[in-house]
Amino acid sequence: MRTKISFPITNTPELKRALLQWSQQFYEIIWLDSNQHKQKYGSFDGLLAVDALTSIKTDADNAFDDLKTYQSETKDWIFGFLSYDLKNDVEQLQSKNFDGVAFPELYFFQPKKIIQLKDDNIEFNYLRMVDDEIEADYKEILSYTTSTSCDAIVNDKGIHIKMRIFKDEYFRQVNSMLHHIHRGDIYEANFCQEFYAENYKINPLKTYYKLNSISKAPFATFLKLDKHFLLSASPERYLKKMNTKIISQPIKGTAKRSNNLEEDNALKNNLEQDEKERSENVMIVDLVRNDLSKSALKGSVAVEELCKIYTFDQVHQMISTVTATVEHDKNPIEILRETFPMGSMTGAPKVSAMKIIEKLEAFKRGLYSGAVGYISPDGDFDFNVVIRSILYNEAKPYISFSVGSAITAKATPEFEYQECLLKAKAMRQVLEEN
Repeated sequence: MRTKISFPITNTPELKRALLQWSQQFYEIIWLDSNQHKQKYGSFDGLLAVDALTSIKTDADNAFDDLKTYQSETKDWIFGFLSYDLKNDVEQLQSKNFDGVAFPELYFFQPKKIIQLKDDNIEFNYLRMVDDEIEADYKEILSYTTSTSCDAIVNDKGIHIKMRIFKDEYFRQVNSMLHHIHRGDIYEANFCQEFYAENYKINPLKTYYKLNSISKAPFATFLKLDKHFLLSASPERYLKKMNTKIISQPIKGTAKRSNNLEEDNALKNNLEQDEKERSENVMIVDLVRNDLSKSALKGSVAVEELCKIYTFDQVHQMISTVTATVEHDKNPIEILRETFPMGSMTGAPKVSAMKIIEKLEAFKRGLYSGAVGYISPDGDFDFNVVIRSILYNEAKPYISFSVGSAITAKATPEFEYQECLLKAKAMRQVLEEN
């Protein structure tokens, strides 16, 4: 049984920092932050899960079946992640590229402690609570609101970031992708490249603070699994389930921001009218509609928003919202299986695109372009897309961030390369300032 107790709060940003600092004592942490965007279908200001009672960690082989069994046995809140390479469980695919970060391919845990910030309240949701545990924890959390301490970054010199492939190789691979498109093998694919640094140590929490302060994204995440960390400023939702409604919000189309209001509005309007970007977005919307139709009641798939421009601190994004209705007893893991990975990170046709991606990319995506989120006891869930994120293996140590863009028949290697650099800007800035 879980025990819930709520308290009123007055300073949500300060309490968010205190919660995160307090949480560092635990082996496993997932923190989800909406950054007050109040995006469509938002449900909390901040959500923290720590301290596993039970957990599941596995590779891609039979991963969704194993997760289905685990979720049905716990009948409780579970938090965790799905790596991109679970594609190998969904389809007859493989992942043989270099893996520097070495995250598990699937991990979920049943947290003893869940803490939610919403509507000027903090709610504690504890499993197997001992006497006065919530009150004691809240008092300890509040003690961090007067503290500015955050351990220093370990390295005392700037981090040298390398590229897994250089510009000439990137151009060759994009041209190979274009050859597949012109030949008719696919009509769109998301091609990604990795930036990385070896033998540098960072403070994950301080790095997350910096990244989040720059981006303030609606699906920001701090994840810790022992020595593995995800520091994410994701603007994209993979999939949310509310009762019988499922919602996906794919992103395709990116434009930079300007400090000049007139120029910024022009950049936003240009993105909204850009035929290439709209074409990319519509292609992925069609793919997502097809994915949702596998789970949905016949005739229930709908596009609620098409190519709407959302503005974030770093970029303007073109986002569509696709919804569907499922049977009330539809298993949540089956919905995830039938729609994974996110269409915006693969291409169309989906399986053919993933095969070509595996052949042309120089790294194993792992958690990048996978998803982090939670499943509630009644089968509702919400998962982001892991983009605009730093992955860190403290044990090696190894730092990685990856970016990509949609390649279509109208793509030019130089434009796609510049789009990747724009998307990489916040992660590079955070790390190079260390």
